[in-house]
Amino acid sequence: MSKVLEDQKAQPTAPDFDELSRNMARFVEGAIKATSTYLKPMEDGKAAPGFSSDTEEAFKTFGHVAEAWMSDPQRAMEAQGRLGAQFFDLWASTLRRAQGEPVDPVAEPEPKDNRFKDPEWSENPVFDFLKQAYLITTRWAEDIVEDADGVDERTRHKAQFYLRQISSALSPSNFLLTNPELIRETFKQNGSNLVRGMTMLMEDIEAGAGELKIRQSDPSGFKVGVNIATTPGAVIFRNELIELIQYAPTTDQVLKRPLLIVPPWINKFYILDLNPEKSFIRWAVSQGLTVFCISWVNPDAQHAEKGFEHYMREGIFAALDAIEQATGEKKVTAIGYCVGGTLLATTLAYMAATRDKRIDSATFFTAQVDFTHAGDLKVFADEEQIQNIEKTMKSRGYLDGSHMANAFNMLRPNDLIWPYVVNVYMKGQSPFAFDLLYWNSDSTRMPAANHAFYLRNCYLDNKLAKGEMEIAGVKLDLKKVKVPIFNLATKEDHIAPARSVFTGSKSFGGPVDFVLAGSGHIAGVVNPTNKTKYQFWTGGPVEGELEEWTAKATETPGSWWPYWFSWIEQQAPKKVRARQPGDGKLKPLCDAPGTYVLAKS
Repeated sequence: MSKVLEDQKAQPTAPDFDELSRNMARFVEGAIKATSTYLKPMEDGKAAPGFSSDTEEAFKTFGHVAEAWMSDPQRAMEAQGRLGAQFFDLWASTLRRAQGEPVDPVAEPEPKDNRFKDPEWSENPVFDFLKQAYLITTRWAEDIVEDADGVDERTRHKAQFYLRQISSALSPSNFLLTNPELIRETFKQNGSNLVRGMTMLMEDIEAGAGELKIRQSDPSGFKVGVNIATTPGAVIFRNELIELIQYAPTTDQVLKRPLLIVPPWINKFYILDLNPEKSFIRWAVSQGLTVFCISWVNPDAQHAEKGFEHYMREGIFAALDAIEQATGEKKVTAIGYCVGGTLLATTLAYMAATRDKRIDSATFFTAQVDFTHAGDLKVFADEEQIQNIEKTMKSRGYLDGSHMANAFNMLRPNDLIWPYVVNVYMKGQSPFAFDLLYWNSDSTRMPAANHAFYLRNCYLDNKLAKGEMEIAGVKLDLKKVKVPIFNLATKEDHIAPARSVFTGSKSFGGPVDFVLAGSGHIAGVVNPTNKTKYQFWTGGPVEGELEEWTAKATETPGSWWPYWFSWIEQQAPKKVRARQPGDGKLKPLCDAPGTYVLAKS
């Protein structure tokens, strides 16, 4: 009797077909409206830029791979034969399984692949066949790209990137009729999940002005300055590009040398001040540092001509001047995060050339100065694509924040795109209020001159590492930068790969303490001391390859933050009475986090 009850419980409940029919009609109606919303900018002549050029670039890249294989018909036939043999094995395995024989899978997902975690992907022969057929095909395609003879490495890299986007999109887990979990959920809810999902899809297309702005977090759960970016402080300086925040001390004494944080302008600074438990800024204040942080303006057309030199002079140099007025200190230690670190390194090279010694030591968080191994973002930075971006920016004066947000999401499509498509738009589940993903969606624009300079001088021509970059007529040489450097890379970084950061460490002329942290570009940096989830590695001089350095390095569990602070303290241990915002010559303009951070793209 209990076995019967268990079997009945395991079986999905039959749907209410009347309600299911009504909801499917509402779903189709919603799909028509969403399609109309998506197509409207095209009808108005305002089609989202970049889609056609990206598609054209992908086809062109795959064309080069196809040509390489077609030039050797024998190898092409052998490759086709390998695919056919694997499918033959899959068919044979499926038939034996249908006859009740135990069989081993022909292809299995990677352990970290969450798309096929539902038991029915393995227990149901139909879905198991679909899963394995997909894995066989995509892995064969990956081998085809990898083994193509005569294809240059840049083209191969682009082909691998575009293939990853296509294979991720075509996974059977992304479609209603080929995903057992979605089928069960739809029957269970009589299709109401699809109606809710289509409503959210239409809202997100409208929010993106014709582009799909994927909903990764519940935006109603956060408000900047209320429950996110809440470390007490005040804006003490403002110009066209920055607001400079000075944070209020929490210790009686502080290190004499102030700290200036230069965050990326591609995102907003409060990644370092998400909440009291995760805030690097709040923690740094608690250690006895006088912390200043730049909050970049969210630029629009009036900032179109603001280039790298402006960001150096009106950003970092203006902040240094303000810090001296606020504290009386001529020298600071500085942190540069991501592209903020690239700007900081550029500034240090300029300061070395002009004998400006106001920055006495520097820390880089996942920042690149040598772009030889810059990862998948290089896919977007060849001459033709940069020209397309420049053309787009010329018409507006800036690059819209969604462009970079989409590029970052494409680096990890199986983590940052398709799970949200399935959970939000097909399961109809509103995402959780997650501070990190809220920040990720709070994108910023980039001024045309600045972004064009960055793409060309760094990603395309790698001029900073080569000693060929010029700012204000001064040729920059990182070897002249002699100040102590703390250079942090993260092991799983897709934006500033650890290999790239490690290579860049060799560009400086002074002592470099290279540290490798666990996790990725964000979690590896925002790794508070009360968490022991990750670890970090420290070692000797930056020599050889990253793998060789890591093999000899010392692994330490927990956060790298205390290790960094001990490095800071050793540079300049002298302490003074704590400084309050407004104590110096600059009076508070408004409370932290200021006004620039509130501007939406």
